[in-house]
Amino acid sequence: MHVLVATETDGDGPVPAVRIGGPRFGLIVSKAVGSAVIRHRVARRLRHMCGPLIGELPEEADVVIRALPGAAHASSPELERQLRGALRKLVPNVTVPEMDPSGSLESGGTS
Repeated sequence: MHVLVATETDGDGPVPAVRIGGPRFGLIVSKAVGSAVIRHRVARRLRHMCGPLIGELPEEADVVIRALPGAAHASSPELERQLRGALRKLVPNVTVPEMDPSGSLESGGTS
């Protein structure tokens, strides 16, 4: 992902930064989650879950995810279920597919 910051002014003040690359994700994984190894594992799992969501969110979206201590012991499907549920609540006009019980995305179609 790239971010271009403009330094020009247009008479009314600085020109806002131009964003390139779609939505941005930020992760907060504090020491309360666990040791450095555990925190990095949680961050990697969350980062991996954010990739498929890029196409689902508006380009101007900034998403900040704060991992709570329970994230250290939660399974990946549980973390993804919670992440998708939170996004559905926070961005109601965006369709974020739910996970089915097997851990894969629900297609919404018939098999």
